[in-house]
Amino acid sequence: MKLTQKVLLFILVVIFLSGCWSSKEIEELGLIIGTAIDLDNEGEFEDRQRGMTNGDVFKLTNQLITAETANNAMNGGQSQVRAYKNITETGDAVLPALRNMILRIDKRAFGEHAKVIVIGEELARSYNLEQVLDFFRREQEMRPSTLIVIAKGSASKTLESAEATVIPAIQVVEMVQGMERTTKILTPTPIAKIEGQLNSGNSFLLQTVATENNDRKLTGAAMIDGNTKTLRAFLNDQETEGVSWITGKGKGGLVRSYDDEAHLPIVYESLSMKSKIKPTVKGDSISFTVKIETEGRIGEHWDISGKAFDSKYMKRAEKAAEKEIERLVKNVLAKTQEEYKMDVMGFGRSLQISYPQVWNKVKNNWDETFSEIPVKFSINVSIKEMGTSG
Repeated sequence: MKLTQKVLLFILVVIFLSGCWSSKEIEELGLIIGTAIDLDNEGEFEDRQRGMTNGDVFKLTNQLITAETANNAMNGGQSQVRAYKNITETGDAVLPALRNMILRIDKRAFGEHAKVIVIGEELARSYNLEQVLDFFRREQEMRPSTLIVIAKGSASKTLESAEATVIPAIQVVEMVQGMERTTKILTPTPIAKIEGQLNSGNSFLLQTVATENNDRKLTGAAMIDGNTKTLRAFLNDQETEGVSWITGKGKGGLVRSYDDEAHLPIVYESLSMKSKIKPTVKGDSISFTVKIETEGRIGEHWDISGKAFDSKYMKRAEKAAEKEIERLVKNVLAKTQEEYKMDVMGFGRSLQISYPQVWNKVKNNWDETFSEIPVKFSINVSIKEMGTSG
């Protein structure tokens, strides 16, 4: 082989191997898997003394997995080193606080594996979420699938665990996947989805997480005001169930009711549900009808008389489930529509699709208008099976 040919071959080999030049060694990285953002108005920050802030400081906590913590977790945590490492810093904005972390860690923080961003309650009440999330929406390393949740109380506490092998950020994400089997968990909200919600001007809901004794629990939903983009109030578990039935976004769940004749519990398990919000406009009058349909089975009943398998009992069970679903949806509607005057369940969106000209007239003051609009419910429960019993 001639010298020229050898040189050309060498150049070709180098070109095809060049993809490894920009690789990142795993031992040198701190993989960010979760971030908590809180308002720290009592913390110390040098720019506050120079009058460069409004008195508030943001506290950011990044949860990282390094090669050392990962190896320890794979070995069962025998060295008692936690499976994660939390780094906390403060700043008058998100990016400066992140840059301050460089002074405290020997790893290159890498955000492409981030699973969740937790926003503290006080921060969510005080600041426009569009401002709070601006950095994360711009950052190229952040995945659009990263989930957004609101913490009751401190966000940083949701990233702490008393168990060495538990990784709180991953645990929160895995708990959200439980929406397949309960109506008490909202459909997950990733960065890609919240972009449209923030720009729409409509109020919306975000999943809430609470912490007690370093234990995490998904509990209810946070109501975000469409005008201010701030947290107004929380819905509890039962109210969140009502939201799932009205929107039809639940994948499955239980309805606990009572047989009026036997006065014993009946638990209906929904295997499918769908809902349609239908607006009606007559002149200047707007109304809504919500049609809810679900098919499922008897998951549990306490009637041991043997009559629980006849058609009359099945009809009573269906009516009992319908009655309980109606209670749930009317309960959450009263809180959102009458108490807080916020449309967080998509009634406005339905009106916009069906009557765009009417929507253009009312959209600027929609939440206030919605608070006075009548809403009727049509609920149909169909029990298709009793499980394996009988």
